[in-house]
Amino acid sequence: MNDEDMRSILKCVRCGTCRAVCPVFDVNGWESSGSRGRMLVAHGISQGLEVDQGVLDSINTCTTCGLCEEICPSGASPVNVIENIRHQLVLQGKMTDAQKLIRADALEKGNPLGESKERMAWLGDSRNDLQEKSEYVFFAGCLASYRYPEITKKTFDILRKFGVTVLEEEVCCGSPLLRTGSDPSELMSKNLEQIKKIGAHTVITGCAGCYTTLKNDFPEELNVLHVTEFLADRLSEMDLKKLDLKVTYHDPCHLGRCNGVFDAPRQLIKAVCYLEEMKSNREKSKCCGAGGGVLKGYPELSLELSKNRLEEIPKDVDYLVTACPLCRTNLKRGGPRVDVLDIIDLLEMAME
Repeated sequence: MNDEDMRSILKCVRCGTCRAVCPVFDVNGWESSGSRGRMLVAHGISQGLEVDQGVLDSINTCTTCGLCEEICPSGASPVNVIENIRHQLVLQGKMTDAQKLIRADALEKGNPLGESKERMAWLGDSRNDLQEKSEYVFFAGCLASYRYPEITKKTFDILRKFGVTVLEEEVCCGSPLLRTGSDPSELMSKNLEQIKKIGAHTVITGCAGCYTTLKNDFPEELNVLHVTEFLADRLSEMDLKKLDLKVTYHDPCHLGRCNGVFDAPRQLIKAVCYLEEMKSNREKSKCCGAGGGVLKGYPELSLELSKNRLEEIPKDVDYLVTACPLCRTNLKRGGPRVDVLDIIDLLEMAME
């Protein structure tokens, strides 16, 4: 364990403030399933604690949502500690089956979903006239490419009007590996090489996981924008009509709380319809329950977290809108009483 993580663990005064907000502790109720308990477990591992299944479950059920860190009165950083201790355990070969599968699929197939079909099939005929050089490149991401090709195509159709191109040989950004303790450098190098070849100075993505990884974790600093940031700055150039709708918005943890992107999505939503906020929003927004490898490794837990988040949907809204395909996936799993839209879906409705 590095000195920074140890300092963070020692900052934790065991006050229990995090217990009130940790989504996993709210469901499981065990001390080891909350941030305070995980810090103690991480410290124990550094001191030689035997890593059995219970220890692995404690460390790997964290969604890395960062809400504990947001409210910590002592300034501890549990997310960094968890991600780093996962990495140390992976180096020792101590990992769950889900971690092994995520790593194998991402490195062998270029995506953690295990997909072997053409990643860029969503481009369709657009592939025939892509720009070889551009200042802007759209990074679609794995989930968007394979699970939501129609939304991905809609997103690019909007972006290309502003001179945006894509990486024709895009692979996973590396976020699933980073969050679950494995080394994503091979994937990052492949993407970085293509970005440089295109000559892009800005990378645009619609995925919160891709956003935080491209922005904060790549070996070379990149200028990264979420698609909502890019489009919010170009609202005057978009022909949008007002919709007779009321929606609510779910802040993706790795877009909002972890990177401070709160206003751009709301600016776009308010440009086309009425927004009614969920009870917990912006910095205090509850997690959808999918991040940190939890959806893959602990699907039943992830489902309960989704249901808890959906309880905050206001009664009289037409749609729940979010700006991350992973959030959308898990929120839909929870059985919401209204449909869950990507923000691009909402904008397309206003363009018709």
